[in-house]
Amino acid sequence: MSELAYCMKCKEKREILNPQAVFTANGTPATRGECGVCGTTLFRMGMTQAHEGLPKPEITAKPKTKKNTSKKKNTASSSKRSNSRRKRGGKLVIVESPAKARTVSNFLGKGFTVLASKGHVRDLLKTQLSVDIENNFEPKYRVPNDKRDTIKQLKQETDHAEEIYLATDPDREGEAIAWHLLQATDMDVSRTKRVVFHEITDKAVAEAFEHPREINMNLVNAQQARRILDRLVGYNITELLWDRVRNRLSAGRVQSIALRMVVDREREIEAFVPVEYWTLDADLHKQQGDTKPFRARLVKINNEDFEFNTEAQVLPHLEILERSIYQVDSVKRGTRKRRPAAPFTTSTLQQEASRRLGFNAGKTMRIAQQLYEGIDIGGDDGVVGLITYMRTDSTTVSEQAQQEAREYITKRWNKEYVPKTPPQYKTKSKTAQEAHEAIRPTSVYHFPTEIKDSLTRDQFKLYNLIWERFVASQMENAIYNTLRIEIRAGETSTNMPYLFRVSGSTIQFMGFLALYEESRDEDASPDEDEGRI
Repeated sequence: MSELAYCMKCKEKREILNPQAVFTANGTPATRGECGVCGTTLFRMGMTQAHEGLPKPEITAKPKTKKNTSKKKNTASSSKRSNSRRKRGGKLVIVESPAKARTVSNFLGKGFTVLASKGHVRDLLKTQLSVDIENNFEPKYRVPNDKRDTIKQLKQETDHAEEIYLATDPDREGEAIAWHLLQATDMDVSRTKRVVFHEITDKAVAEAFEHPREINMNLVNAQQARRILDRLVGYNITELLWDRVRNRLSAGRVQSIALRMVVDREREIEAFVPVEYWTLDADLHKQQGDTKPFRARLVKINNEDFEFNTEAQVLPHLEILERSIYQVDSVKRGTRKRRPAAPFTTSTLQQEASRRLGFNAGKTMRIAQQLYEGIDIGGDDGVVGLITYMRTDSTTVSEQAQQEAREYITKRWNKEYVPKTPPQYKTKSKTAQEAHEAIRPTSVYHFPTEIKDSLTRDQFKLYNLIWERFVASQMENAIYNTLRIEIRAGETSTNMPYLFRVSGSTIQFMGFLALYEESRDEDASPDEDEGRI
């Protein structure tokens, strides 16, 4: 039976030609040969019958360097040994960014050293697939060249720290970065703890350090699965695009599916056949008194629904209606409640920032990251994170944040603007991580107008949007007075086959609209009495 191995060039398993039984440097048996299609060298790990009788390579340890007896060098050697055996002490905290490191450092104070990994410290090789498909899809990681100095520094610090805290972001990516740091620096697991906080405030950081935990490998593996899928899909398809279409095109697990959805939708639009339709409206007003005219729409003829597909179908009815009499048939009054929108998730923040501020998704997330990691707002607060973690699909809000918002709303307006029970919002996503919070200000008392001078123009715009949306989400519903009038029309008062309808509303109670600016244009509505013409 022929040996098979995965060919990196052909992107599939190929027969190994001229197989040769070999041993690796550390004595592991393997088979080396050539791809039967493209000639690429193939390599497959594992013992075969061909290895039987072959001598294994001798593994010898490197000889120790002989001690130098000179006084000068001996002193240097002694100094080096003394430095490497330096007594452990202090607590080391590792986060992702220098900005986050500065903010966290302010809260922890003396006894803690806070360093930044500056993002991911290990990744798959860019020049290879870096996923061993034949070995349970095992990823092959390496430390990029631009991160080697960072890892070297972190390793020196971790070797001498009494306690190590990995305080990367509270999501899958953050958990994976913590695990990669542990692996790349060869940390002592017994001295290493994981801490997470969803906002960078004094209280949140202190609480996180009071409840450290181990690295959650379920989250790490979830991130690894996503990364491996990215590579398996993107690496192979991108190469195909470059070969068949043109260079610099890219494909991926997410963007290719999104592109498919856009293309399918565009094809639907192109295939759409417009259908002509007509509506018939009447501009009416009271015969008596000086009242505003209003517009009603024809909704039924002889108590049945209808469609006007051509102008020719409309004109006969229009001629009749122009000489008809009109009479109010019914008036229905009521109220309607309008609930405030939920506090932001990542996707809703990006959508609203695009609509209101003209920010693209990337710009929104960059500014949100700055607000999360910490801004120096002066005064007693100094550097503080202004919003909670900005990558979330949850609309959950902590009880403390809700209570603070309710107190503020009562002070600024009155109790009428505070619902009897704090509102609860449910996200539409079935996979939402409800343990996380929505995007909200870390304190409603960090008023946007009062800290405006500490923010850039764009930071202020986004923070103000987040602040208003959150506070409004904790306010009472807006209440509208509604009015629906139905009007009969016909050539005589005993023959009125045409039914017109008009609806309108006015605000009875502003509720959350007192803060969160939305369109307040009210429909001009008639105030008619039943039976009046």
